[in-house]
Amino acid sequence: MVRVAESLMERAVGLLSTPRLANSEGMYLSPCKSIHTFFMRYPIDVLFLDAKGMVLAQNTYAPWRVSGWHARSQGTLEFNAGTLARTGTKIGDQIEMKDLN
Repeated sequence: MVRVAESLMERAVGLLSTPRLANSEGMYLSPCKSIHTFFMRYPIDVLFLDAKGMVLAQNTYAPWRVSGWHARSQGTLEFNAGTLARTGTKIGDQIEMKDLN
């Protein structure tokens, strides 16, 4: 399950209020061109996506880090560290998200 953060307040809080993500959880922030992990308690994997869901950049961020600016990014997907290695996700992959409601 991926939670969506679209409002300014939701994006500002992001994952800060979570003690840890389950392996089946993630967060999508939109719009989003860069992220920080200030005050985070755990490392996260991050995908920067364009408007069509193509992976533009990816990285693992430890707490107290800042990503670069990704001008073409329309949003980010954040997961537990290790998710990208486990899934083999890479730059150029297409990510599709579906609303299950």
